Amino acid sequence: MSESEIPESDRLGGYPHPREVADFKGQAEAEQALFDAFMSGRMQHAWLLTGPKGIGKATLAYRMTRFVLHYGTPEKARAAGARDLFVPEDTSVFHQVAAGSHPNLITVRRPWDDKNKKLKTVITVDEVRRIGHFFGLTAGERGAWRVVVIDSADEMNANAANALLKALEEPPPNGLFLVLSHQPGRLLPTIRSRCRTLRMTPLDPEEIATMIAAAEQAAEAQAAGTRKKVTLTPEGERLMLAHLAEGSVGRALSIAGSGGLALYRELASLLVQLPRIDIAALHTFADKAGKRGADDTYETMIELLTHWLQRLVRAGAELDSGPDIVEGEGAAMRRLAAGGSLDRWVEVWEKISQMTARGEALNTDRKLVILNVFSMLEAVASERAGA
Repeated sequence: MSESEIPESDRLGGYPHPREVADFKGQAEAEQALFDAFMSGRMQHAWLLTGPKGIGKATLAYRMTRFVLHYGTPEKARAAGARDLFVPEDTSVFHQVAAGSHPNLITVRRPWDDKNKKLKTVITVDEVRRIGHFFGLTAGERGAWRVVVIDSADEMNANAANALLKALEEPPPNGLFLVLSHQPGRLLPTIRSRCRTLRMTPLDPEEIATMIAAAEQAAEAQAAGTRKKVTLTPEGERLMLAHLAEGSVGRALSIAGSGGLALYRELASLLVQLPRIDIAALHTFADKAGKRGADDTYETMIELLTHWLQRLVRAGAELDSGPDIVEGEGAAMRRLAAGGSLDRWVEVWEKISQMTARGEALNTDRKLVILNVFSMLEAVASERAGA
């Protein structure tokens, strides 16, 4: 496999990579914080961008990267009339960052395992040690910025985390670390303490719906002249995807790309029948979601199931569980949550996560895992119904 064919761990299907995205919406406060810090002339050398996966952390990191590499100093940015981190698409910096070829940018992420022909499951220490070599090189011009994007720090193993800590402790002049984390509480406290934390928030459903359309149009433009086919989400379904995504445009695109909305309708149609389920329909569903080779479908199904249970718990706690995507969802959730403590459903939610993880580790037949999951759900629903 040539270098250009190696998949990128931080690329989502056929959609544009975050470093290729020019427009940025939904995180105005986070962008303003980075812009103000740079324009003050007292830019912190390390930033920890936190928040749920898929809300724009990487897009903002590359937007900031382009800005500092393009302008270099607050004076130049001010003279150009910069009001945010926007850099025109026709600049050489934009093209180099989009291509991943800018000499003053390095991205640390899960590497390709040539022996096993797949991406490694963690960021290794060797990947992080590349930072020392990168900073040891002479920048393209005197005083130029050099930027490290780590996507994501959650995927580092222990040795890699310690190597990053050392790099953060000895930053070079005009060295900038943009560290992305979906679960910052799991990082070393010493790493967190050496970064300025920038918390980013989930996006509104309306923003996500707009961003789905923009991402699909960009993917369609990229695919023009190739054999790749991009399926556009009908306008009426984008908001449904946005509600399923819980504030993450990345999750919305992932669900859309794997046919997740149709899958969710099938799943929810079974769940609203609890405690009694159409056995034939369940087996048909399990055959589809659990068949060999349908990894994306299975993973999306598990994600959507846990999302449904989360909504059930919220409904039982009299919190907003979101609009119905399948008729009768909300009523079914309230019915199943009534008549007892919600702890039992939380326990089931946790057991399902453990069961599916164990099934993957032991290479258990996925259809059997799905049937066992529904058997557990039926048992708890029957308890609630007094059956």
